Amino acid sequence: MTHKIAVLAGDGIGPEIVEQALRVLHALGLSIQVEQALVGGAAYDEHGHPLPAQTLELAKSSHAILFGAVGDWKYDKLPREHRPEQAILGLRKALGLFANLRPAILYPELANASSLKPEVVAGLDILILRELTGDIYFGQPRGVRTAVDGSFIGEREGFDTMRYAETEIRRIAHLGFQTAKKRRSKLCSVDKANVLETSQFWRDIVIDVAKDYPEVELSHMYVDNAAMQLVRAPKEFDVIVTGNLFGDILSDEAAMLTGSIGMLPSASLNESGQGLYEPSHGSAPDIAGQGIANPLATMLSAAMMLRYSLNEDGAADRIESAVRQVLAQGLRTADIFEAGTTKVSTAQMGDAVLQALSKV
Repeated sequence: MTHKIAVLAGDGIGPEIVEQALRVLHALGLSIQVEQALVGGAAYDEHGHPLPAQTLELAKSSHAILFGAVGDWKYDKLPREHRPEQAILGLRKALGLFANLRPAILYPELANASSLKPEVVAGLDILILRELTGDIYFGQPRGVRTAVDGSFIGEREGFDTMRYAETEIRRIAHLGFQTAKKRRSKLCSVDKANVLETSQFWRDIVIDVAKDYPEVELSHMYVDNAAMQLVRAPKEFDVIVTGNLFGDILSDEAAMLTGSIGMLPSASLNESGQGLYEPSHGSAPDIAGQGIANPLATMLSAAMMLRYSLNEDGAADRIESAVRQVLAQGLRTADIFEAGTTKVSTAQMGDAVLQALSKV
């Protein structure tokens, strides 16, 4: 079978890191059809929109999307609908990418790079499952208006709406339980049920779904406590399932436990298994073009793509094994460099992974 992959490299360091991931994918000997398109700021410059119709059509017609990163400070003054980040939101909505999987794994060689003590994070392996298509990011109404009640009548106020439909919560909860079953059978649902009606509704639905998974240990935690526990005792978690806003924040926090956000992949899936795969870091325009960006998260995102959308588990295992070997050899890009290791460029890291891949 030929796997059709839409490659959307985007802005900043996106093209550099995607280039290295594509080198790895092509070295696997699989039947892969790659088609590239503009997205984000690059697409706005060329087509006047961060997600042109042709890019969206390519994404819809592909088995999976390999995504780099979008954004640059020079676009910050554009109307919100034209900013590069709207491309990601548009793809999530149009493709129904409701589930974001963000693993946070600490490789033994990077224990000293974590912001926490090695003994706190050694052996860390958690997965944050974030609902992507609902919550305050998409709720209506939203906007800026003149206040007609409260303490500030007559002043302008900004407002957004947090909302979740029962179907959305059940869908992500089922995936959370199913994912936990394949790991250590522990699922922590994170909400703010002591304050928010939406969160109490979320908790009620998750408890109901739990009846279908008696073998999974379910716990609940308020988001502020979860943020604290992630830095106090992160290894107590296995799988965390939460809403769009809380997941956005907690997944970035978990990323730093591993030493560098440049090491963490992510997957965003829809109900048919089609997915968008991207590194968890941003476009880093301040280092774009310098050849120092870390491509490992993008390579690991490609491994997730092989596993979750293309059913090529063996190939995914090979990439992950090659990355481990390179780290064990002491090779590091600037973001994870420390005394006693060897600093390499983006392309040199790609070369090293390719060499390791040829041996696994």
